[in-house]
This record gives sequence, C-alpha cells and structure tokens, in this order.
Amino acid sequence: MKQLTLAVFLATCVIAPSAGAQRNELTGILGRTFVSDQGIQGAPAYDSQLRFGKGLTFEVNYARGLLGGPLFSLSAEVPFVVNVDQDLHAALPIRIPDGYKSFIATPAARLNIFPVTAVSPWVSIGGGFAHFSPSSDLLFTGKNPNPTGTTTGAVEAGVGLDVKVFKEFRLRGEARDFWTGVPQLNVPTGKDHQHNYLVGVGIVWRFGGNSRSF
Repeated sequence: MKQLTLAVFLATCVIAPSAGAQRNELTGILGRTFVSDQGIQGAPAYDSQLRFGKGLTFEVNYARGLLGGPLFSLSAEVPFVVNVDQDLHAALPIRIPDGYKSFIATPAARLNIFPVTAVSPWVSIGGGFAHFSPSSDLLFTGKNPNPTGTTTGAVEAGVGLDVKVFKEFRLRGEARDFWTGVPQLNVPTGKDHQHNYLVGVGIVWRFGGNSRSF
C-alpha cells in the first residue's frame, strides 16, 4: 500500500509540471459512504454485528490532463473525501462511539474513454492516506473514554461517467472504493482493513489549455 501511494505521488509530481498546456479540472461531489457490517468478537451470536450507517460525504477533486486524444485521455487527479458523519449501531449496550468522521486523500491516475464526446466513462486507481476521528460520545450514553484518531494508508479504485451539460461543465456520477485500515471503535472485530464505498454525483468544471486535449 505504501509503495503504491509513493509511486502515484511521485508520478503526479514529476509528470504534471510538464503538462502545462493541458486542461485543468475542478470537481465537487456529494454522496454517501457505505461500509459493510462487522462482527464483534466475543459478543453473543444472536446479535454480534457492528452496523455502519450511510455517511454523508463530500469530495473535492483537482485533476490535470497529462495525455489526450479523441479516443482516450490520461489525467493525474487528487480526490479529497470527507465523510462528515458515519453512524454506528449495535444491539448490545457496548461502549462504542456513536459514529466517526473520516478524511481520505488518494492521488490517482484516471483514464477517460472518448474524452471529447458528450459522454465519457472513466476508471481511476491510486493511493494515499485516510484519517478516522471517532465521536467523543458513546452510542448509548456517556463520553467516549478512548476518542483516539487513526491514520492509515488507503488504496483507491473508482469508475464513473462524465456527461457534458454546458460548455466547460460536466455532470459526473461515480463510485469509488477506498480500501483502508480500520478506525478505533473500542471493540475487537478481527478486521485490520475495511472497504469504504463512495457513491456520488456532482459537477465538473474544466478550464485552461487545449479544449481537445483533455
């Protein structure tokens, strides 16, 4: 994970400055983050699940075109994702936080197909870091005795579709999987990694450079 993160970051830093004639892109996404339920080790078998809500999530994404043509384009992008409230729930009265916030940044390479047409599908892969900040309140009552933040590596893989709506603006729908470590939730689940699935829609603004290069 660390090697992939370093490779993508170095590629972005080295290649992007040589692409001054290419287009820039700024994107805002609103969506939800989905995390699969996890079993709580040692809890009664009849209801041992730690359940995750559907966290309201914002993404800001900057991209710069590196290579372009009528068939495909390659861009370096940096999605920065903030999940403002990932709720937690368990049937048992255990001392878990009532939720957490997460912050994820993963420099990535994105490949668009038919980038100059009205509809352009794309795929993305990259790596970076994630930080989880648990709530200071417990799920049932009281204050969290261990509100410890957790920072881990993160690997990103995503797919999406850009649709031209007006001049330099596109509508984007996307789904990204951020594979990260796990937050500190005060209970053992036996997990050391989790998938954070972001599904969202938003607006893309393209600016600068040659309009057919990106």
